[in-house]
Amino acid sequence: MPSSRRPRSAPGASWLLKTATWGGVLFLHVPLALIILYAFSSEDKSYVFPPPGLTTQWFAVTLGRTDVWAAVTLSVQVAALSTAIAIVLGTLAAGALARWQFFGRETISLLLILPLALPGVITGIALRSAYHTLEIPFSFWTIVVGHATFCVVVVYNNAVARLRRISPSLLEASMDLGANAFQTFRYVLLPQLGSALLAGGLLAFALSFDEVIVTTFTAGQQTTLPIWMVQELIRPRQRPVTNVVAVFIIALTFIPIVAAYWLTRSGEDGSAR
Repeated sequence: MPSSRRPRSAPGASWLLKTATWGGVLFLHVPLALIILYAFSSEDKSYVFPPPGLTTQWFAVTLGRTDVWAAVTLSVQVAALSTAIAIVLGTLAAGALARWQFFGRETISLLLILPLALPGVITGIALRSAYHTLEIPFSFWTIVVGHATFCVVVVYNNAVARLRRISPSLLEASMDLGANAFQTFRYVLLPQLGSALLAGGLLAFALSFDEVIVTTFTAGQQTTLPIWMVQELIRPRQRPVTNVVAVFIIALTFIPIVAAYWLTRSGEDGSAR
């Protein structure tokens, strides 16, 4: 009878793995902790460690600045519309490519993923050249289209992975029992696909909200929140204000990313049962 015991790793290897893991975590998160610390610094012109004093006055100053609110509003609007477009196009593309075999299928799949794989500079230059060739003036919608190019990839990847795990027999049983295509989608497919779409949408929103490079090439004179932060760092006025805004961005992006992780994890657990 085979033993049910799990093989144990060597103590030295286990200690080395834990050390490397915690080293990676610290490397990624210590800079974030410093940003949060400097948001409370009483020094307004330079970064001094440790800060000479701590204060919460910069949070009130930040909330009172109209340019910050205008940048936040624009970023939220762009992210929301980009995510909505990505959910529609990404879901349709996933539905077409998940199960059907046709000539050029792999090429289309590669082209869908390419905008996220390419450096943002390349995507930004390509979009700017296309807008110039078509004589499209820079506006709110040029930013939305630019962000949607990579947001579609995130939704598509989540949706196509979930569709490939859904048994075709569920859809066939629904049709055999008299359900039409819409009813099958509404009552059978959508509940299975819902968490993957929500997770992809949350990740797409977070990516769009933080995007700098593509926005730089497609925004024209408009200022999203990440662009505002870059401008403030180039021409520093009140550096703690920039850090306070960074703290808000960390909080806003942390929530959807964690939610997407848990939704994807729960969806995988449910499909594995």
